[in-house]
Amino acid sequence: MAKNNLITLYCFGLEIGRLGLDEQRGASFFQYNEHFLQQDRYKRLFPLIFRRIKQTQVFERYNNDTFRGLPPMIADSLPDLFGNIIFRTWMESTRRDMKDISVLEQLAYVGNRGMGALEYHPNKSLSPEDTVNINEITEIVSQVLDQKRQQNGLQLNHDSLFNIFKIGTSAGGMRPKILVSQHKSSGVIIPGDVASGNDYNHYLVKLGMDDEARYSRELVEYAYYLAAIHAGIDMMECRMIDEKHFATVRFDRLEGKKKHVLTATGITGLNYMDPKDSSYEHLFDLLVFLKCPHRDIEQLYRRMVFNLVFANHDDHLKNHSVIYNEDLDSWNLSPAYDITYSLNPELNIKTRSRALSVNGKRNGIDMDDLALIAEKYTIKNHKKVIVEVQDTMTYWASVARDTGVPARIIELMLKNFMIFV
Repeated sequence: MAKNNLITLYCFGLEIGRLGLDEQRGASFFQYNEHFLQQDRYKRLFPLIFRRIKQTQVFERYNNDTFRGLPPMIADSLPDLFGNIIFRTWMESTRRDMKDISVLEQLAYVGNRGMGALEYHPNKSLSPEDTVNINEITEIVSQVLDQKRQQNGLQLNHDSLFNIFKIGTSAGGMRPKILVSQHKSSGVIIPGDVASGNDYNHYLVKLGMDDEARYSRELVEYAYYLAAIHAGIDMMECRMIDEKHFATVRFDRLEGKKKHVLTATGITGLNYMDPKDSSYEHLFDLLVFLKCPHRDIEQLYRRMVFNLVFANHDDHLKNHSVIYNEDLDSWNLSPAYDITYSLNPELNIKTRSRALSVNGKRNGIDMDDLALIAEKYTIKNHKKVIVEVQDTMTYWASVARDTGVPARIIELMLKNFMIFV
């Protein structure tokens, strides 16, 4: 447990404030560091949930599975499904039960290793390892996730699980992924949980697992990345490792510095699991509220169209983020991420409900709906955007074939793509 049931929040090397949590009540408490407020810096660090006041602020509305009682921007730092599986397994290897680990203690384990620039003190001391063998990591993760195999033996000892825990719990999402950093000169790969220097390229790696799927989801996502870039979507550079693992450069580690990044759920408190909160209009309204440049709004429209055309139904609020410019005290739409085919192409699913609605619809979205969004948010030449995205389908099929996606999978996916004009 964090000392005195409190944990201290830092960002950019500054103490921002202290956070407490009454888990029985499901309420959290936050108080700004008075010295931070007096500095009058980073005024828009938390532009929505936290008020810039000296008094303690109480949050009682976030007692659910998404936020676990924490203010949303803090809950953004907690591990998601995959991270929790690894965390739980590692806890069991130390003969501790996850039920005994408080939410604040989980933040202490995140410490300075989380995505973005938020850090939590006191943090649990975790010694770094020198290098990373991705194939070895993949094998251990496979054994952890495979409930049909006996999970024992040397490969699943405490030290092996500890290494996975360090670099595999900070990245969000459901699929197995790790954070690594590769030295620009030597090519040596080290754990990316705490590395942030400019001597390294920092990657989030989605591990290609030998599961029951008869095609590589990582190769599919790489083909989507190439198509998205071709269609004018802003993304960080991505590549395949050993033609098996999908790696993307992290946008929360740029020019050797940590960048403050929040998901749409984290910055707004909109629950990505609640259909009532989940709409593209909420994303557009967020960018307007943050006074992002109109180019960001146009970019979001292009991403919405791409996700519709290319059948990415898993475009929920945690798969969209904004990134803070600490020099200008301003916000921008972050590069796109997690853009891929979200369904199982080998299943004949007739009704496909989207994570985010468009004009109140989760299926049956048509040209009129896209026109209405374009008019509301002043998107010029929106038909041209739609045509440009649709014209990318042929390019996608070509690069998918070249990267090794089976022809029958490509054909099945193409059947689910949408054409508006």
